Amino acid sequence: MMFFIFLLRSKAFNVQKKWRQFLLTKNILLSVAILFLSSVSTPALADPLIVMEARGTNFKSGATIDGDKPIQLAEGERLTVIRTDGVTVTIKGPFNGIAIPKQASSNDPKNAFSALLANRDARTNSIGVIRAGFEAKEIPDPWYIDVSRNGVRCVLEGSKPTFWRPSKDTGSDLTILPIDKSFQIKAQFDKGIDAIYFNELQINNTNIFFKFIFEDQEYSIQMILIPKDISNELVLSAWMIEKGCVQQADALIKKIKFAYETK
Repeated sequence: MMFFIFLLRSKAFNVQKKWRQFLLTKNILLSVAILFLSSVSTPALADPLIVMEARGTNFKSGATIDGDKPIQLAEGERLTVIRTDGVTVTIKGPFNGIAIPKQASSNDPKNAFSALLANRDARTNSIGVIRAGFEAKEIPDPWYIDVSRNGVRCVLEGSKPTFWRPSKDTGSDLTILPIDKSFQIKAQFDKGIDAIYFNELQINNTNIFFKFIFEDQEYSIQMILIPKDISNELVLSAWMIEKGCVQQADALIKKIKFAYETK
């Protein structure tokens, strides 16, 4: 009887030993497989591209393009796209290839932000943009329209433009009319108020030219719509810079600077 019990215990011990060896072997094989898979390099996917401007093509402003797929442009066609890290390129037909080659640095927020700043500095080296950007006062909100100087302003599609003046020490009159003089809006900045908007004014065209009369001075202002679906602030900043809305881009860059520099 004792021998029988000993035999059962011996068999149970052997079964447990074999089971532990099986689990150990399984875990070792699993670990090796994980290490192998992690060491295998997979091709990085290109960032999506957003269409800024398209001429003679079926692409629409604000549309998203797969960055991995080749783009075909015929003679005379032109396409400007922005990558999600703010890199902007303009392609002219004939063209057949990848719009922006893959770059490992595009996934680094700090590098992307640095590239944006470099692009901003390069753009402001042109005479027109220097006048538009360096002489401008700092605006408190990226979407404010400065009424005190000539130049280009960016407006978010579907929004009502907010008009801003640098000083609010006294009251000031403001008159706004499009270049075709199809309508006219008159308003007043009250003392202590630096920003106003009009419920009846909404920018519907992609580009529209206005004449502003502010403090007895006339200013020519071009308003450019930015598609409302663009939520990436890095892309918005790059878009503003490319269009010449440097004053607004600077305000947006200041807003997002801390978030990108601390990533």
